Amino acid sequence: MKYTFGDIVVVDKINIGVIVKCWTSSDKNYNYDVYVRMYNEIKNYKENEIERYMVRHKYLSDEEKVYQFNAINGF
Repeated sequence: MKYTFGDIVVVDKINIGVIVKCWTSSDKNYNYDVYVRMYNEIKNYKENEIERYMVRHKYLSDEEKVYQFNAINGF
């Protein structure tokens, strides 16, 4: 499991969310229920659909998207 309850993550490439539930699906992949503020709802994401959040705003600017990508990919 890469993330845990309370972790702040990026979903849908630009939106910020907080993990509220972690669980394993029947195909043994990790799933996360994430509260996404921009949607004002909890949505489910697979582990490969989310990224660890590295900055502190409600959504990512273009500059922050570059920083996020570089930090995750080791550039």
